[in-house]
Amino acid sequence: MKIILATKNEGKIKEFEKLTEGMNIEVLSILDNIDFPDVVEDGKTFEENSAKKAKEIAKYTGITTVSDDSGLCVDILNGEPGIYSSRYSGENATDASNMEKLLKNLSNIQKEKRKAHFVSVVSIAFPDGSVKSFRGETEGEILFEKEGNNGFGYDPIFYSYDLKKSFGNAMPEEKKSVSHRGRAFQKLKKEVLEKL
Repeated sequence: MKIILATKNEGKIKEFEKLTEGMNIEVLSILDNIDFPDVVEDGKTFEENSAKKAKEIAKYTGITTVSDDSGLCVDILNGEPGIYSSRYSGENATDASNMEKLLKNLSNIQKEKRKAHFVSVVSIAFPDGSVKSFRGETEGEILFEKEGNNGFGYDPIFYSYDLKKSFGNAMPEEKKSVSHRGRAFQKLKKEVLEKL
């Protein structure tokens, strides 16, 4: 079965391919030169953005589409960066500039007040317009500086309570076992993909 992964983020594409290993699913993405429109993520929640993206691309391509909207929510910052995680430091944000801004915003905050969690909402939309969404979360805290170079996004400054180390120091298999995206995807796999 063919499924389009609606993202231009190569880190997410690699993670998703790992998650579908061994299943009878062919994952297509922007890396396969598939043309799909940019979807304006103007929702107020991860759920709204994820479902909108999957629905619009499934409608446009006629192929079942999976999308994910995810981000980092820091408790003391009232859930920021949240749905704005990828563009936290502005229009031309990079992983490095986003981490730098977050560390700066937390510079006077002591360890016990740096609690955070990653959220991922994975949606699957079918060409008939139906859509299902699944939410996954993982708990941790924000470190004072980068630890490790693995992963992408905020991984090097996120200390995972499950793994007892930063996602930046975790191997892909370790991260997959506890990550927000991994947890959301496991729900999608169990509730939808394994029944296809």
